[in-house]
Amino acid sequence: MGVLLRYKWFLAFLAVDVLIYHLYPAVGRQIAVHTADSFLEMLGVIPPIFVLLGLLDTWVPREKVVDHLGVGSGVRGVSLATILGAAAAGPLYGAFPVAAVMMKKGASFFNVMVFIGAWATLKIPMFLFETKYLGGLFSVTRWLCSFVGIVLIAWIMDWSLSKAEKDEIYAKHR
Repeated sequence: MGVLLRYKWFLAFLAVDVLIYHLYPAVGRQIAVHTADSFLEMLGVIPPIFVLLGLLDTWVPREKVVDHLGVGSGVRGVSLATILGAAAAGPLYGAFPVAAVMMKKGASFFNVMVFIGAWATLKIPMFLFETKYLGGLFSVTRWLCSFVGIVLIAWIMDWSLSKAEKDEIYAKHR
């Protein structure tokens, strides 16, 4: 019964998809095609991310992460978290396993939030694409506004969560 509760949302959406397939076969086939495409995309992204995570977990000592991304790392930590997030490749769901390893290695909550925000909005290829088609002023302005927003949101999250709440989040990744 615990497994069913754990996957209740997945099972609920699956049931709705099956119902739609029986009521509206054409729409149901489209849902199946999109689901298969998404699954194949994930199969192309997730394994390399987990290989990189294994290497990161093995090769990068905890002390290095604490020194560069831990509490008190200041501007250096924010800069490194931003660069790591902006240089990363892949969809946003790939950021969360990386963030979990960062937490396991001792990165501060604030820097982990900056990393996730940078992964989501500050991608270097997106910046280059925007510069080419929308102009340098637009892309630099968008990048700077996004960066300020990321840091502000990370700070609010860090400030608003208690130490116990952060410890509970970190406990899930040990």
